[in-house]
Amino acid sequence: MTVRAVELPRLWMPYPLRVNPYLSALHEESESWAREMGMLAGDEGPPDHRPIWTRSTFHAMTVDQLTAWTLPDASLAGLRLNHRFNIWALAWDDYFAAAFKQTGDLPGALVFTARLHAFLRPEQGARLPEPTNAVERGIADLQQRLFPPRLAHWRHEFNRALAKYIDAGVEELANSRSGRIPHLIDYAPFRRESFAAYTAPYSVELATGARIPEQIRNSRTVRALLDAFMDVMGLANDIASYEREVNEERDVNNLVLVVGTSLGITLHDAVPAALNLVNARLRDFEHLRQSELPLLVRRSGLDHGERAELETWLHGAEGFLAGLHAWYTGAPRYTSSDVSYPT
Repeated sequence: MTVRAVELPRLWMPYPLRVNPYLSALHEESESWAREMGMLAGDEGPPDHRPIWTRSTFHAMTVDQLTAWTLPDASLAGLRLNHRFNIWALAWDDYFAAAFKQTGDLPGALVFTARLHAFLRPEQGARLPEPTNAVERGIADLQQRLFPPRLAHWRHEFNRALAKYIDAGVEELANSRSGRIPHLIDYAPFRRESFAAYTAPYSVELATGARIPEQIRNSRTVRALLDAFMDVMGLANDIASYEREVNEERDVNNLVLVVGTSLGITLHDAVPAALNLVNARLRDFEHLRQSELPLLVRRSGLDHGERAELETWLHGAEGFLAGLHAWYTGAPRYTSSDVSYPT
């Protein structure tokens, strides 16, 4: 039985989809950076050229829409930068799946991952290794661009998030090789890492120019809100990508399998249970946003400017979730549905 054979409750999304006005400009240049990095087949590439996608496969992912839908408030410069990061993250995912997950090559994955760590250098102007493939070339290029001066505080945090992302790929591969399906209690925190969800607050900051104020950033309420924000992303992705990951790639790192195995229930019951879990995490985000965060703001004595900046960031985070939801439910990477969205 497949996910599509089950009568599903709907994924809940209370926030409207907003589209960045620069989407058309992004669409026009969508291929340029991927081609320059050697990610596309049929291009003149470097001597070590090993393409990850065909041109048609690349365009079917609609990465330009993903970027413009998740970051509706970004400037054109910020949108371009996030677009390149989204392309790189998908390139890493597809390259790793083809080269290591499908072959079960754990030693090769460890070598590949160790080399990528050498590119995650937080020091300004750090000397990087010479790239040997499209994924390395992409991250080397991004390391020169991702950290505008006003967001210098993010240099270490963002690279730590990327390190978690690439390390999680090795753990996913080890799980699949051994047939070990993670337990539900452990899975949500792990999925934040394997989805690169820890990079999302940075993307929202870059798009909106707003930060969560320093004096409340490490509070229990804000940590819980960020956890819920990140959980919705990765766990919803598991449901959208179930067919590709489980039936095609034979991956065991998927919320539907995790719920079914951990609770000892059938796929027929695990699918709606997983959907309800994602909806519950979004309700947690909404509760914290509407009920607990205002109390924290009052107790912390944030001034008018700090409150306005927090609201701007939160509005950006809501737009990010709405855009991801639209992409999961409409992009050919996940569905053959005829659902249409603004362009």
